[in-house]
Amino acid sequence: MNYTNLLIENRDRILYITINRENKLNALNKATLAELHDVITSTSHDEQVGGIIITGAGEKAFVAGADISEFSDFNADEGRELAREGQSKVFDVIENSEKPIIAALNGFALGGGLELAMACHIRIALITAKMGLPEVSLGLIPGYGGTQRLSHLVGKGKAMEMILSADMINAEEAFRIGLINHIAEPEQLLQKAEEILKKIMTRSPFAVGCAIRAVNAAFNEGVNGYETEIAEFSNCFDSEDFKEGIAAFIQKRKAVFSGK
Repeated sequence: MNYTNLLIENRDRILYITINRENKLNALNKATLAELHDVITSTSHDEQVGGIIITGAGEKAFVAGADISEFSDFNADEGRELAREGQSKVFDVIENSEKPIIAALNGFALGGGLELAMACHIRIALITAKMGLPEVSLGLIPGYGGTQRLSHLVGKGKAMEMILSADMINAEEAFRIGLINHIAEPEQLLQKAEEILKKIMTRSPFAVGCAIRAVNAAFNEGVNGYETEIAEFSNCFDSEDFKEGIAAFIQKRKAVFSGK
């Protein structure tokens, strides 16, 4: 698929996805969401992709929100479908990806942009980045999982404050409350993301996928996360990666994992 709103590059098994609507501050429209769905799902079983970094084009914004012009005249049914489709086809797909996905926030991450970042497994922000969920100032609430993921990441009280006030926070505050994992200077943003991803990519891809599913289970209502952990733990014992990892440990050599 040829992408209109995304720049895609694969270097050393890292897939770089750059949301490329700089003149719109990389706002998420339907076409961009469809392209994100396609690229994430199409690379899920691609052995040439070990991990993904998502960032935004330009120096101002990661993603400054959803494209409001597309839904300004929606009714309740259309709004419901907008949220359901976005969550199921993009944000949940990213969160449940077995390949590690890192968000590199190169500027404003607001509304749907912060929701996109929160769906990723790890977040790194430029020291000058600003984050927030300003939807209530438009008469809306976050609709792409923001109320849920923000609460999980920073706790109910801080999530309430951010969502109800619609205020932005800076990178230092975001780091302090656990919304982001690392802060980086401009020349170090992608470098830090690559450093973390390359380290993860030296581990067992099979086990990494199991770990992602087990951690996510802790936040899925009606799912016993401990049982999920037991199941995923036991699955590892039948994998080639487990056999290779144990053999490498005993032989005091570096493991060469196949992801199987």
